[in-house]
Amino acid sequence: MRIGVLAVQGAFAEHEQMLRALGAECFEIRQRADLSGQMDGLVLPGGESTVMGKLLRELGLLQPLWEKIESGLPVLATCAGLILLAERISGEEGRHLGTLPVTVKRNAYGRQLGSFYAEAEMKHIGMVPMHFIRAPYVETAGSGVEVLAEVDGRIVAVQYQNQLALSFHPEVSGDASVHRYFLRMCENRII
Repeated sequence: MRIGVLAVQGAFAEHEQMLRALGAECFEIRQRADLSGQMDGLVLPGGESTVMGKLLRELGLLQPLWEKIESGLPVLATCAGLILLAERISGEEGRHLGTLPVTVKRNAYGRQLGSFYAEAEMKHIGMVPMHFIRAPYVETAGSGVEVLAEVDGRIVAVQYQNQLALSFHPEVSGDASVHRYFLRMCENRII
């Protein structure tokens, strides 16, 4: 199983560490040439979504990643990755990949001081530790989007076909259940 991890900015190393511990091979996506090999799944990590979106455009990665996701490549998107996938960003005109039919609210819990920890039930997984760091949340989920988890009445995890998107950072928790679920999504596509 070979997973590409977007590594232009943000918390990509922690995802790689978690996936490798589960037996997956990881490679970093920093330029268009990195997309030429086999890829069974994609991780869009947390970070700064505006910077990441700008870099995706400048590096010529936006269109090929969009094509891969649209063709069914499983993707795990956390925090800023959720914003990259969203069709709409609340209060803003633009979007990035726009493959996930949701509206997200950026920095929904405030700045760094608004970061917090929670544990909540996540469909298909069970109780999951959730670290929210300058996190967005999903304001509205479109047709076909399965809501997987809510915290305080706000949607923090969704799945739409091949896309698993979270407001929180499972890679910093030490709990591999979300990454294990994502790898099962990848395996199911290969079979």
